[in-house]
Amino acid sequence: MRVAILEDDPEQARFAAETLAGAGHVCHGFVTGDDLVRALRRQTFDLMLLDWVVPGTSGEQVLRWTRQSFAENLPVIFITARGREDDITSILNAGADDYVIKPISAGVLLARVSSLLRRAYRINPAPREVFGEFEFDLPSARLLHKGEPVTLTQREFNLALLLFQNLGRPLSRAHILEMVWKQVVDIPSRTMDTYISWLRTKLGLRPENGYRLTPIYGYGYRLEQIVSAEPIS
Repeated sequence: MRVAILEDDPEQARFAAETLAGAGHVCHGFVTGDDLVRALRRQTFDLMLLDWVVPGTSGEQVLRWTRQSFAENLPVIFITARGREDDITSILNAGADDYVIKPISAGVLLARVSSLLRRAYRINPAPREVFGEFEFDLPSARLLHKGEPVTLTQREFNLALLLFQNLGRPLSRAHILEMVWKQVVDIPSRTMDTYISWLRTKLGLRPENGYRLTPIYGYGYRLEQIVSAEPIS
């Protein structure tokens, strides 16, 4: 998962990033709330860890801005030294999903993050994930469509799985790059566009088949499932 960490203490930021990276997450650190808001305007994240008191825009203000700006409920964990009851209730009422008081151990941090991600994304530990007529066999990296195998490369399989796991959600190019290409350096824009085009053709991701895979200018891509209206009898 792609995680944004708002923390101005270098040691705390490094601790959180190293702990989560060890569990396979890709972490991005931000020292100020303003920097994080700017990133949120052009990138997607799966989870945010927010400290309360940081330079500029506070963690609480970032949380409120996020809840007002996005339709989807981006999971948020507050990690702060402020432990008064009214502080906790204030942040939870503002939309945080969890509240952790510093200091926190690596084990507890991982447990809280894993628990929230399971709830938020319905992470399925089973070896197969099914989305309508599409069945993903994770161990073999094989995709079946209506029971028939579709020939895909490993990267195409990973890209298709990421898109279906985030149906209806806009994904930034940076998000796709890190989750599928497993790197943070940029690749030519046409490379990702070509892979998207291949998937659209191979999987028939077109409105007449119930799906729409569209670019979002200057941002990324979104796969939507189109639900046809029932005829009125």
